[in-house]
Amino acid sequence: MALLRSLSAQRTAISLVYGRNSSKSSNSVAVAACRSFHQRGTRSTSTVGEGAASESTRGVNGARFLHSGERPLQASAVVQPELVSGETVKRSTKQESSQERNPSPAGSPQRDPLDVSFNDPIAAFKSKTTGELIRAYLVYMICSSEKLVEHNMTLMKWSKNVLGQRLFTALMKATFYGHFVAGEDQIKIIPTLERLRSFGVKPILDYSVEEDITQEEAEKREVESSVSSAGDKKEEGSMPQYHVDKSFADRRYKVSSARTYFYLNEATCERNMEIFIKCLEAVSDDDRKVPRAVATGATFGTGITAIKLTALGRPQLLLQLSEVIMRTRKYMEDMVGGQGNVLTHHKTIKDLEKYYATLGDNKDVKEFLNNVTSDKEGILHLFPWSGIVDEDSQLSDTFRVPDPQTGQMRRLISQIPPKEEEMFRNMIRRLNTIVKAAADLDVRIMVDAEQTYFQPAISRITLEMMRKYNKDKAIVFNTYQCYLRETFREVNTDLEQAKRQNFYFGAKLVRGAYMDQERDRAKSLGYPDPVNPTFEATTEMYHKTLSECLRRIKLMKDCDDDARKIGIMVASHNEDTVRFAIQQMKEIGISPEDKVICFGQLLGMCDYITFPLGQAGYSAYKYIPYGPVEEVLPYLSRRAQENKGVLKKIKKEKRLLLSEIRRRLMRGQLFYKPKGNYVPI
Repeated sequence: MALLRSLSAQRTAISLVYGRNSSKSSNSVAVAACRSFHQRGTRSTSTVGEGAASESTRGVNGARFLHSGERPLQASAVVQPELVSGETVKRSTKQESSQERNPSPAGSPQRDPLDVSFNDPIAAFKSKTTGELIRAYLVYMICSSEKLVEHNMTLMKWSKNVLGQRLFTALMKATFYGHFVAGEDQIKIIPTLERLRSFGVKPILDYSVEEDITQEEAEKREVESSVSSAGDKKEEGSMPQYHVDKSFADRRYKVSSARTYFYLNEATCERNMEIFIKCLEAVSDDDRKVPRAVATGATFGTGITAIKLTALGRPQLLLQLSEVIMRTRKYMEDMVGGQGNVLTHHKTIKDLEKYYATLGDNKDVKEFLNNVTSDKEGILHLFPWSGIVDEDSQLSDTFRVPDPQTGQMRRLISQIPPKEEEMFRNMIRRLNTIVKAAADLDVRIMVDAEQTYFQPAISRITLEMMRKYNKDKAIVFNTYQCYLRETFREVNTDLEQAKRQNFYFGAKLVRGAYMDQERDRAKSLGYPDPVNPTFEATTEMYHKTLSECLRRIKLMKDCDDDARKIGIMVASHNEDTVRFAIQQMKEIGISPEDKVICFGQLLGMCDYITFPLGQAGYSAYKYIPYGPVEEVLPYLSRRAQENKGVLKKIKKEKRLLLSEIRRRLMRGQLFYKPKGNYVPI
């Protein structure tokens, strides 16, 4: 009770100060926002270039609104934003009272209006008990302390030694573990999943057990697994970024928001595959609790599992494959001019024959041309990637191109020993096994993005898995990191491949997890920085990429094509980006019922965004980690670090938490029991 009185007093003080400071400026802010809206206009995009330019400009302006203290624009179909003050609480209480008097009819799912300012504490936390709100507030208070966060892993280990396993487990469940993790196993997470669904939110499951290894051990494993047994030969034309460097061998360096797998042996990769399949089964078991008429109406199915390709094989193979892809692009650029993916050059087999005409009747060149992947519009790939993901190709023999000067075949990849060829086939077999299981269980797979020196290979393999499995619906999704300079071009190219090869395209758009590490590595190894120069540039990239995807969806919808052939997850904790997506959907006529756009945030973070979206009928997901307390400590450590880096969001969440705790205290709802009547779309 003392704690609640303290929280109430703090909240009252905040409300008084905030109310005095904000009342004078609210009218001028509203006028400024309206002026800006009329100046920018609401016209739809017409061409790729024009649309991308207008939307990217709008994206940057949107970001500046929040930085300058102005309130962002709202879609007219949703509730206009309000500041969180005593008046907001009163109004929210009236809305709640109205809902209590007029509940949704039995069997009829509830839908709420959406406040796109995300300032409604009732909508944000109606799925939580009061105890959970207090726990969340305490966790965020701890995350606000730099000293505690900096030494969080040491403190957790010290607490375990002092308290013993049993008391330590109880402490973690009462704090960080209880807030950020759903439970120990597939059975114990069921209550969390059921409650999420009852409030309109769906799961992305991730078994978040991580190895807690030293930096020395991480570096040793990474170096050993990133160099071929034949040696790390840097041949003519090799690219430094695709070779291991001991200074950056610990891939956890400056990374707080992504898990890192370090290769140990093939048996570990097999075990990781089995864990991913168990995640799929857990999602599928959860889906079967929902009537099929409802479950099949969810965006691209009801549940999702996230996987990482570095968990399934030796990283050296991804490094080599990534270098092959980039050297192939360089080969095409040198031969035909321009830049970018092979597909973007719009060349045909006949065009290549002309380039090789001076070589005469060359048997090797003819065989190379026979294996080029093309369609009536031109060349898609220089190499037969379909054979590579079908586990029946020899890498060393596949990646060879004709030298336009001599006619001799030139390797773009160093000779791979037979044992490592087998390791690559094992990695592809594991991935195929996972995706087949996902298709059989009607669960979606999201392949996480990783560092840029792995990403060309990861994206290429993922796109080929889409081509293979996304024939009737989107089973496989790729992840695109918008802090990278090339993201818009990469997404455009992949969308074009999906269109030409007629498969369903799935993309998760994120800001990215490896920015600081990527910048430091590029500077140290002497290659161009792959990262956008500013936060605003990344926001622009995100909005520009999202706008292009939405433009293509609208075109398909207008042409009576299946608009669900493009599916996008807006995986962002950034309010501006979520608002931008909602505004764009409204402007170009895409509704939540079209089931082509969904939103995702981490469990325990930005509930004030996820739950209002789900309760308003948007497709909303929570990324759900689970695993034993002892084995998820590295995950919890990263969550604490990540929250330290987003203090602005924490301040808002703390403010909303205090507001809702105070409201429940005043209304005598300390023992409120969440009971939702929402159905995920």
